[in-house]
Amino acid sequence: MRKYTPYIFIVGLFLCLYGTLQVRPVRWDLTDDKHYSLSEASKALLQQTDAPIKVTLLLGGDLNAGFKRLKKATEETLEELDVFADVQKYNVQSTKADILVLYDEYPEFMPLWVEDILGKPTEDTAYLVQQLPQFLNDTVYGFKQTNAREQALFAEVNDIATALSKAFARVSYLYPETEIPSFYLFVSGFQTPIYFGEDLIGIGADMYLGSDYEYYNRVVYDYQKRTMRKECIPVDVVSAYLFRTLPYTSTKSRLLDQMIYRGKIMYLTAMIFDDLKPWEVMGWSKEQWKWCVDNERDIWHLVMDKRDLFKTESLVLTGYLNDGPFTSEVSQDAPGRLGIWLGWRIAESYMEHNESISLQELMAEGDAQKILEESYYKP
Repeated sequence: MRKYTPYIFIVGLFLCLYGTLQVRPVRWDLTDDKHYSLSEASKALLQQTDAPIKVTLLLGGDLNAGFKRLKKATEETLEELDVFADVQKYNVQSTKADILVLYDEYPEFMPLWVEDILGKPTEDTAYLVQQLPQFLNDTVYGFKQTNAREQALFAEVNDIATALSKAFARVSYLYPETEIPSFYLFVSGFQTPIYFGEDLIGIGADMYLGSDYEYYNRVVYDYQKRTMRKECIPVDVVSAYLFRTLPYTSTKSRLLDQMIYRGKIMYLTAMIFDDLKPWEVMGWSKEQWKWCVDNERDIWHLVMDKRDLFKTESLVLTGYLNDGPFTSEVSQDAPGRLGIWLGWRIAESYMEHNESISLQELMAEGDAQKILEESYYKP
């Protein structure tokens, strides 16, 4: 298996209220013995001093293997010290100088956040000076409450870091050219759950505050709330990453082609998260999954009888593939995205009947008709 770094950097860009913008760089140490972590005594000492601390590392030259490992471990620990000490609050009352501090601290992410999330030119600092305080103090959509909840809910995120580290290790094993991206937690204003930059992935933490979060009632439908939970982040990130890196390449636009392509992505996602239940990967309830399994034969016969597999009309495709309270083409009891579930089941059957086919070969196979025929899918 390809070696991978045993930790992931996630930089938290949290919009904190009361006139401050809090930027929190965070690193998770995923080694069993916390090899790269500062002790609590060291952290307490750092918190008690405002004086600069200078550390000189005298390990250089032609080192043997043991000293090379010591040098690497020491450098990692110094990085941890630097990360722990670099917790800052920026006053956004707001001046251009305050805004430029953020650009300086986050040269990769801040311009993208301004351009793609706020929809403004990155050089338009005057807009930020005027609008950022209003955004921080908004009460219509509850951003004050949103930021408070986010600060509390995401104070501890080792579970997310662990899940993402394991998942991307498996992605790297399947696709060795994969480069582990940097991860940023940010506030999107209820717009963007997952955002992709060139070498980074942004996670809109305000889109994962819990299905019961009261202000979601103002911006989303009830059926969308199920996956707006913190524990849904790893699957959402990895599936979105797979859709991005393994794009749809078929020249055909039938329901069959789209269904199997998306089903393959979900099948691969389930293989990566093999510790999760299939309905958790799908973003359904256990009852919804059970309904589909119990009615799988009737569902398939209905789809075949209507010849929907070979239709290309956008209303048919969106009806089967898009999220919704139900899949009206089949039944009001059928959960949304039923077509993707069918594609997943076909991909699963294909792999069961073709044991010599690798996951990579499955994903590279663009002939949906071939996959269907050789899956012998007959529920």
